[in-house]
Amino acid sequence: MDNRDERRRWGTDQRLEFIEFRLFWDGGINRGDITSHFGVSVPQASNDLSLYKELAGANLRYDSSSKRYETAPDFHPRFLKPNAERYLAQLKAIADKVIDPADTQMGELPDLGVMPVPRRRVEPETLRRLLLAVRTHQSIAVEYQSMNDDRPEPTWRTISPHAFGYDGLRWHVRAFCHIEGTFKDFIISRCLATGDMAPGQGHAQDDRDWQTYFEVILKPNPKLAQAQRKTIELDYGMENGSCVVKIRMALLYYFDKRLRLDIAETKDRPKETPVVIHNRKEYDAALKSVAY
Repeated sequence: MDNRDERRRWGTDQRLEFIEFRLFWDGGINRGDITSHFGVSVPQASNDLSLYKELAGANLRYDSSSKRYETAPDFHPRFLKPNAERYLAQLKAIADKVIDPADTQMGELPDLGVMPVPRRRVEPETLRRLLLAVRTHQSIAVEYQSMNDDRPEPTWRTISPHAFGYDGLRWHVRAFCHIEGTFKDFIISRCLATGDMAPGQGHAQDDRDWQTYFEVILKPNPKLAQAQRKTIELDYGMENGSCVVKIRMALLYYFDKRLRLDIAETKDRPKETPVVIHNRKEYDAALKSVAY
């Protein structure tokens, strides 16, 4: 098979998956959906639908009144593995105006509402330079606005980045700090400018807090009613009354803050704290051992 055949096969596979996506999530599809999304001809779209019927005919049926193919009651995905988390993540990205609906396989969108969160500004050029430093294992000079009382003004400093992390609200670059001689998080939006690159210092494998994981064991809040605890077990996909969240030690502090695990059990009502930490002693010890 030459490259043209491979590209043709790949394009067909994409369209078959698209047909199945629309059948599963939107309840139906017509030729116009295919032509508008892929820019193919009407005959090509008809061929794609005919091929899908040949391969998975039990999944759809034609409705002459709506002039489209609708999802059959005994639908079983063949080309697609439905992923609710991915679908909802795309809905959020659309609501946040991060992506355009045309860049997804989605058709008719439900009415959307997402709690607005102030965005951290990240300059594309800054991110590009940090990515380059990570890929080439180099250090980079950054003008950084720290919240440290000892450095109230922006200062130039050299860091050797090796990874990126997200704490639920903002992006960090994980790097070896040449000033303090240790691995730290630097908030990308606080990198006001970038400068020269040089050979890097510190090796990623030596970043203990980044390379080491801690397993947080969560269980339903025992103060909830039994039926409510059962619901929480289903919500979080728990087995035998608990679930394990594996998290990098370097992100444990942010995990603690985002879930309010540091104060929730004493400040919030049980229904506002659906899960609590089962291995609390080990968890607190792990938190204290992390260098921030």
